[in-house]
Amino acid sequence: MATLILPTDWIKNWEKSGKNELLFIGLGCVVILIKFLFQELREDMPSVLADVFCVLDIETGCLEEKHKRDHFTQLVGACLFCVPDAVLKERLDPETLESLGLIKQAQQFNQKIVKIKTKLFYKQQKFNLLREENEGYAKLVTELGQDLSGNITSHLVLESIKSLIGCFNLDPNRVLDIILEVYECRSDQDEFFIPLIKSYMCEHQTLCHILGFKFKFHQEPNGETPSSLYHVAAALLQHNLIALEDLYVHLLPLDSTIIEEHKREILEAKQIARKLTMVVVPSEKTDDKEKEKEKEEEKNEKPPDNQKLGLLEALLRIGDWQHAQSIMEQMPSFYATSHKAIAIALCQLLHLLVEPLYRRAGVPKGAKGCLLKAPQSGHSPPPSESFEDLSKDVFTMLGYLGPHLSHDPILFAKIVRLGKSFMKEYQSESKQEVKDKMDSLLSCFLSMADQVLLPALTLMECNACMSEELWGFFKLFPYQHRYRLYGQWKNETYGNHPLLVKVKAQTVDRAKYIMKRLTKENVKPSGRQIGKLSHSNPTILFDYILSQIQWYDNLITPVVDSLKYLTSLNYDVLAYCIIEALANPEKEKMKHDDTTISSWLQSLASLCGAVFRKYPIELAGLLQYVTNQLKAGKSFDLLILKEVVQKMAGIEITDEMTVEQLEAMTGGEQLKAEGGYFGQIRNTKKSSQRLKDALLDHELALPLCLLMAQQRNGVVFSEGGEKHLKLVGKLYDQCHDTLVQFGGFLASNLSTEDYIKRVPSVDVLCNQFHTPHDAAFFLSRPMYAHQILSKYDELKKAEKGNRQQQKVHKYIAACEQVMAPVHEAVVSLHLPKVWDDLRPQFYATFWSLTMYDLAVPHSAYDREVNKLKMQIKAIDENTEMPLNKKKKEKERCTALQDKLLEEEKKQLEHVQRVLHRLKLEKDNWLLAKSTKNETITKFLQLCLFPRCVFSAIDAVYCARFVELVHQQKTPNFCTLLCYDRVFSDIIYTVASCTENESRRYGRFLCCMLETVTRWHSDKAIYEKECGNYPGFLTIFRASGFDGGNKADQLDYENFRHVVHKWHYKLTKASVHCLETGEYTHIRNILIVLTKILPYYPKVLNLGQALECRVHKICQEEKEKRPDLYALAMGYSGQLKSRKVHMVPENEFHHKEPVSSTNPGGLQNGPGNSGKPATSAPAASTVKSEDGAAEDTDKSKDKSQVAQKTASKTPTMVNKASSSNGSKKEDKEKSGKEKKEKKEKNPASTPETKAGGKEKQQKEDRAGKDEKAADGKEKTPKGDKEKRKDDKKDEKGKGDGKGADKEPSKERDVAKEGKLKESGKGEKNAAATSLKSPVPRSEGAESERGKAMGSSMELTLHHANHSAGLSKGEADKKESDKPRDRSKEREKKEDRKERKRVNSSKHSKSASPPDSPRSNDKDNSKRSKSTSKDKSDLAKADKTSGGKKESRHDKEKSEKKRDSTGAKEDKKQYPLKF
Repeated sequence: MATLILPTDWIKNWEKSGKNELLFIGLGCVVILIKFLFQELREDMPSVLADVFCVLDIETGCLEEKHKRDHFTQLVGACLFCVPDAVLKERLDPETLESLGLIKQAQQFNQKIVKIKTKLFYKQQKFNLLREENEGYAKLVTELGQDLSGNITSHLVLESIKSLIGCFNLDPNRVLDIILEVYECRSDQDEFFIPLIKSYMCEHQTLCHILGFKFKFHQEPNGETPSSLYHVAAALLQHNLIALEDLYVHLLPLDSTIIEEHKREILEAKQIARKLTMVVVPSEKTDDKEKEKEKEEEKNEKPPDNQKLGLLEALLRIGDWQHAQSIMEQMPSFYATSHKAIAIALCQLLHLLVEPLYRRAGVPKGAKGCLLKAPQSGHSPPPSESFEDLSKDVFTMLGYLGPHLSHDPILFAKIVRLGKSFMKEYQSESKQEVKDKMDSLLSCFLSMADQVLLPALTLMECNACMSEELWGFFKLFPYQHRYRLYGQWKNETYGNHPLLVKVKAQTVDRAKYIMKRLTKENVKPSGRQIGKLSHSNPTILFDYILSQIQWYDNLITPVVDSLKYLTSLNYDVLAYCIIEALANPEKEKMKHDDTTISSWLQSLASLCGAVFRKYPIELAGLLQYVTNQLKAGKSFDLLILKEVVQKMAGIEITDEMTVEQLEAMTGGEQLKAEGGYFGQIRNTKKSSQRLKDALLDHELALPLCLLMAQQRNGVVFSEGGEKHLKLVGKLYDQCHDTLVQFGGFLASNLSTEDYIKRVPSVDVLCNQFHTPHDAAFFLSRPMYAHQILSKYDELKKAEKGNRQQQKVHKYIAACEQVMAPVHEAVVSLHLPKVWDDLRPQFYATFWSLTMYDLAVPHSAYDREVNKLKMQIKAIDENTEMPLNKKKKEKERCTALQDKLLEEEKKQLEHVQRVLHRLKLEKDNWLLAKSTKNETITKFLQLCLFPRCVFSAIDAVYCARFVELVHQQKTPNFCTLLCYDRVFSDIIYTVASCTENESRRYGRFLCCMLETVTRWHSDKAIYEKECGNYPGFLTIFRASGFDGGNKADQLDYENFRHVVHKWHYKLTKASVHCLETGEYTHIRNILIVLTKILPYYPKVLNLGQALECRVHKICQEEKEKRPDLYALAMGYSGQLKSRKVHMVPENEFHHKEPVSSTNPGGLQNGPGNSGKPATSAPAASTVKSEDGAAEDTDKSKDKSQVAQKTASKTPTMVNKASSSNGSKKEDKEKSGKEKKEKKEKNPASTPETKAGGKEKQQKEDRAGKDEKAADGKEKTPKGDKEKRKDDKKDEKGKGDGKGADKEPSKERDVAKEGKLKESGKGEKNAAATSLKSPVPRSEGAESERGKAMGSSMELTLHHANHSAGLSKGEADKKESDKPRDRSKEREKKEDRKERKRVNSSKHSKSASPPDSPRSNDKDNSKRSKSTSKDKSDLAKADKTSGGKKESRHDKEKSEKKRDSTGAKEDKKQYPLKF
């Protein structure tokens, strides 16, 4: 390759001459190349060549070969045409320059360079220090500090500054620094200095560095940055002369230090809060306080200078929100505004922004205030002209401000008033589109209230005005929004800020201090302290107060009295705190025994009633809470509603009402208020109005009623599954009582229109809302009364007539118009079969009337009027009372007196109209399609029993309604049968009642007994009120009531026998319940007995039986169940006090036989025992329709009416005669039993059972025997004698039934067959059957049989009943002997007893004083056949003395008896009640 380019000679002679030849030629080429590059390619080629020559100069200068140096020199010299001399002089060494001839001498050149450099770098051209050029800087300061008020502008001053710089060689950076210093001193001259700096400076970084040096100068340990410097920096930032990012790095402290400080503050606040809540020993407490004081002093010595916060404050003061927000975002939440200066600066900025809108929409009427001018700077946020503008910057600023808005109460008030104005606009806006746009603003205001207003109120000390101002805003929100805000405030806000953590702890500490000293005596001063504390921190205070009330219920009264200094907002917060406490999921609403409601819930309920009555607190939230709980199937909180209604409306629900109160409750509203309640009912007008308004405004009246009505059954079937029976009963009573109370409130406070508009018809209530019938009629009843009265008024106005008869006819017409739809509606409530006996008109009439409609309580009106007269008299005699007060009190009493008299008159007219209406309606009430027993059964089942336990007033109403139906001579209504069904077999009714229902049921029985006792007391009264009434017919005819037929009436003496039977039945049932050992049975029967004590027991031996059994209960339950013990002791004491009013049995009813001429004479009774019975062939034709009905209604067999017995055969007469011959034997047996009973247990009652397994087994077997033979014992004696041929068949059937029920007892069943002959009379008496009277004639019997298949001949022979029962009880006692007692011992004692009885056979009674049995005289007159019959009867009666069989067993045995075939169907069954 080289040979192609270089000549051969050069290569051969390379070392000698070839190399030099090439180099020489190459240099020429290089020069040519350089010329080319210089001309064509690059402009900076001279500089590049100079750099290359500089490098070559250095390299060749180090070489020893001189020729290389020469070549370099030649190259450079050849290039001088393209490289300027000046460039080469800068870059080549002086020696090289000298060799090139560019300089003369290198040494001189070096000296010259030194001189130039010294002049350039070390000789001062510009003066930086003031002392270096004091004149120039003095003139500069003078120029900047001159008066700027004239025509001096920044441009003129800038020209002067330039002249000074040029004249005096002033340093421009130093001049800029002096300009900033002067600006700092004259910080109010922003308009002058900002343009000056803008015109002067050229680079932002230079200005930022100068400011940074200024800030660093003040970062000494004790340095303090002046506010003027902050202002200058802020102004420069606002006008974008410097960047925040550049300046921020020069400021201290660091962001990490700020975050650590914030965390430390939170920890310290929590520690302080923990110390305040801890229990500290006094000595330790003082030490801790001293340490805390020392720490606070150390902190207060010198707070560290925070330049970032200072700059932030300056930015806020000049309105530069953009840069201020950037700084605040770098810091923790609310850290910046926790410094008062910054908070106040931000508040001032907010003042300016909201001023225009506030002046337009927020200023209250009459308020003036000072006008604030908006900032002139265009860099500040624009002021808000509308509510939409608030969302741009104002809400954001408030969010950064947070709780520290408390530093400016005026701004607080402005924001609240703007919110109030916005809410009014929002609520008045009708267009949905506009409203949807405003929803975002609404959420902004809610957030502001949550994050700013409420926390700020917390930090304001005792500012009641702000609290009221805030309530003006909050009350425009629905309670749901308010309660959400309160919940956030209470549970979250206090944990977000260190300052609020401390405030919370201090509030709790102060609350403890106040509550420890709160008593009834210092309510006023303590109340003021509570008021002051509540203005700022109501949630914390009330939370603590409620916790104390839940523990100590005696604080309720002083706390309620001390709350009178609260603001409206505080009352609303109190309502929320109460609801939150009630809904606390961590608290159990039952006590640990699961039988009673927790005391904390009862305390809160009492507090609710007292607080909501006394203070104007909104009720909607509390009522909705109760409604929601009912929707969820929880009825505990009904206790709250009960207390609220009781306290606010004055309506008490208690079953412990006195007779006077109960009587007053049957009158008008004024009489109820004056005499119907325990408490004072005055001053409830306002509170009841508030309660009514809350219910109507939120549509809660009807839902609450329906939910309570449905929840009654829900308590038992849904809630009560796992709860104690006692608790279930209490919850049921609470639910029911609250329903009655609440319904009474609605009826008395709602207007007619409101009530009718909200309460649907009764069929809708029952069928659609599944409301129980009693509750549905309870809700509808006031509506019917309102409608009838309004329709009556319309008719009176339409036809003017003053005659009383015309008014009555108009009232009846009004009733027909109103009640006709009701009669149609009630048909759907029951099966069609029901209306075969009861007319819908009768059903609706019963359920729609009240005691107010039936009778006027004249005595109650007189009593209250007399009280008022006594008050007027006392006022006149009071000399200390001022005259004005006397006059007012007298006027009040007189006005009340007039109101009561007017009300009495009005009720009297109303009752007369109602009674006239009932008199016209009564003929269509009851139909005769079924038996009278069926009619009475349906009346009891569908009307009487459901309503008598609904309320105390309804209990009285039911008793009075029965009496009224009797007095109206209602066709087809058997009064005697109705009373008998009520008093007989009350065990099941009592056992199924709750505690309060048993009180009401007892009151019902008491009123029924009152009527019966009045009739029993005097024959004249009985003859007047019952003698000629269809209700006391013993025979019902299809043709209706024949008033002149005295033979069909029950005479007075037999009625007295009936009453004694009823008393006996009550005693038997009571003893049974007391002996069961079941809590519910014992409690309920004791309650019922206490209620009926005025009229029962009246018979001495029955009273003694009860007394002994109750005494035993007292002994047994003293340690086990204290509540039963208390009830039993209470009843025992009252019973003993009533003992003086009891009479022996022979005085209560005549036990002598009734004359045979009496149409009511009794077959097989003592009066007929020695006479032959008249024949009655018609008996074969008279079939018992009741017996037929018995087949279709087997469960009611005990209440079926027996037909007239068939004519007696000579065998029956013989048996009756022989029974007289066995009197002595009966008496001996009774005496023997009495002695044996005393030996076993002198204090025992007829129902008492001696303990022990053997005895229990014996009783169980006896009970089974009774069940097996039950079907046979019910067969009348006459039938038994007449049908001897069928004896074996019937016995076989009886054995079959017994075998079905108890296969192992066939041998006992065989024995029981004998009782059909010998023991039937006793068994019938023991069953308290009403025997048929002596038939009058054969023709009469035939006529009755043909006239009515269901003919019932009703009369009583109580001697049979009494003796039979006494015998049964005695035999039961005998059967209860221990098994080890031998027969020989029995015979021996029997002989001894006979001797004793023979010596004392004229004694009054052979029964023990504690057994409910008849006198021995009655026993001696009962028919007995043989001693074998007697022993068989003892076996049969043994079963009745054993353990009581259940209703199911009884029904089962009755069904088996009914299935014995056609022969059994023909039997006449005894009339049982």
